[in-house]
Amino acid sequence: MTDKPKRVIKKVETVRERAQKASSDAPKRQRRIRVKAGAIRGATVFKPFGRIGRIIVPGFVRNTFKELGMVTWPDRKETWKLTSAVFVFAIAFGIVIAVVDYGLDKLFRSIILK
Repeated sequence: MTDKPKRVIKKVETVRERAQKASSDAPKRQRRIRVKAGAIRGATVFKPFGRIGRIIVPGFVRNTFKELGMVTWPDRKETWKLTSAVFVFAIAFGIVIAVVDYGLDKLFRSIILK
C-alpha cells in the first residue's frame, strides 16, 4: 500500500476580503478626495455648503458620488463595441418578437375568424 500525500487546497482571497483587509489596514483618518488629472496640486475640491451640506444631503447620496468617482469607465473603443452589441441584440430581439407576433396573429385569425 502506498501513502499518497494529501492534496492541500490553497484558499484564494476574494475581492471582498481584500477590500475589507485594505480598509481595516488603512489609517483611521479622513481620506482625501481624489482630484482629476490636470488639476492644480493642492487645490481645494469644491464642497457645496461645507458642514451644513453634510447635514442636509443624506449619506447615501454622498456615498453614491464617492462610488461614481471610483468607477473605471470604458475607453472609446470598448464603448463602441458594447453599444453596437446592444443595438444588434435589440434589432435581433425585435425581429424575433415581430415573427412570433405575425405567426400568432395568423394562427388566431384562422381559428377565431373561421
